This record gives sequence, C-alpha cells and structure tokens, in this order.
Amino acid sequence: MLTSLQNPRVKATLRLRDGRTRRREGRLVIDGAREIVRAARAGIEFRELYFCEELFSGDETAAAVVELRTMLPDACEWLPVTRGVFEKLAYGDRDDGLLAVAETPRRQLSDLILPANPLVAVLAGVEKPGNLGAVFRSADGAGVSALIAADAKTDLWNPHVIRGSLGTIFAVSSCAADEPTTRSWLAAKNLTIYAAWVDAEQEYTAVDFTIPCAIVLGSEADGLGPIWRGTAILAKLNAAQATGHARIVPIKLPMLGIADSLNVSTAAAVLFYEALRQRRAGKVES
Repeated sequence: MLTSLQNPRVKATLRLRDGRTRRREGRLVIDGAREIVRAARAGIEFRELYFCEELFSGDETAAAVVELRTMLPDACEWLPVTRGVFEKLAYGDRDDGLLAVAETPRRQLSDLILPANPLVAVLAGVEKPGNLGAVFRSADGAGVSALIAADAKTDLWNPHVIRGSLGTIFAVSSCAADEPTTRSWLAAKNLTIYAAWVDAEQEYTAVDFTIPCAIVLGSEADGLGPIWRGTAILAKLNAAQATGHARIVPIKLPMLGIADSLNVSTAAAVLFYEALRQRRAGKVES
C-alpha cells in the first residue's frame, strides 16, 4: 500500500500532469474505470495501475477490475494506494478508484488506414481539452473514419482529453500533425474538404457528404487559418490534383440569433451526424 505523496512512484506519476514531461517520457495517464477498460481493449500498453478499493463505486468499477485482471499483462504493476494519495493522482471529481499509466501511442498520418469511402474529421488549432474530448465522442458515435488534431494547442493525449472523450479516443483512428502536412495528406487521398467558415455562402445541408470527404473545423477563438481559405499555397496544391477531389468547399451552420458561432464540439456533432444521415439515406437533400 502506497501511503505517501513522497513515494517515488507517486511523485513520478504526478509529474505526468505536465505535458512536456508526458511527451518526453512517452507516457500518458488514464483516469477512470470506463476509460481504462476501453484503452485496454484497444491494445494500449499499460505500465502501472493505481487503485483504491475504498473508492470503488458500483458494478462498473467491479466489472472493470475483473476484466482488467484478465487483459493486462504481468508487466503492468497493480499498485494499491490510500484514498489521500489517489485523490492527488486523480483528475476531476469523478473518482472511481482506478488510474493507469500507459505508453503513449505513436501514431502519424501514415498510420491512418481509411475505408473505401472515408469521412475524416480535422480539428485545426483546437485549444480546450474538453472540446477535443467531446469531438472524439461525436466522431465515435457518428462513425467518423479518422480524426486529425492539426496544430492543436492542447496535447492530443492530455488526461482531460481522454476523460472528455470517455475513452473513445482509443477507438477512433487518430493522430496529431501540422496543418500544411494535414492539408497535403487530405489532397493526396483525393478527399473533398468541407471547411466550416462563419461567412460561407453554402449551408451544410446543401453539400454532399456521401462522397469521400473531410470536415475541417477551426478553433473558437480564431476559426480556420489561411491554409483552409484558398490561398496561393492551396491553389498550387489543388493544381497538382487531377481528380478534382482535393477542392475546398466552404460550408456554414445557420446562426439565427445574436451569436455568430457554436461551440466547436457542438458544430462538429451537427456536421458529423448530417454526414451519417446522408450516408444512410444515400443522398443529399436538394
């Protein structure tokens, strides 16, 4: 039983709250029974699992422990801790007595495997971990093929992103990349790019999401940058594509009140589910 915050293992885990430390050590922290189980099912490589039986709550935690005992390899250490230690380790206020340290997946754009008719989501310059996590939940629910965090201002594997996603980040094919590389990759995949702009002329229900395409959303503070707005760089990239499927199509969500935009996670959910609706119906409304 680990009882002290001065324990070297506990101190090392607490240091993983810092993004630079996580990236340097190639470690991530997963907080919560549901999230840990989903990570284990996705094949994430675990190193340590801290648990506090005093905090175990309900059948979900008990079932998670049983499943994890069968899934996790012997290399993963199970470390019992006191309530006080666990509450320092945990994130947020949904303590259920389980927290894991695991290897960070090293995914790149080249690792993303797309189906024949992909729907890719791109979050450009997203700032808030909670928003990114919520977009993963919508992407998972609507069957998005892959999600790319392009020039994100938050760490893709931030514990708050993982918690906000409810562990769906482990089920959605995803990676982080810079915006120019992402734009070139989408063009190479011959995807029509639907870029969400506040000032676009065309509403989202008027475009065809049944074709291979990508939905690109920007940050709430700044929206999308010039690389998604038809600059000379884009013209050069588009000229290299003979198929015509690398074009950028501006789209908007109608805003009938005094606000000029939606929260990015809300906008993403609307667009993802419109794409799902069209793909199930096999057509776009006129």
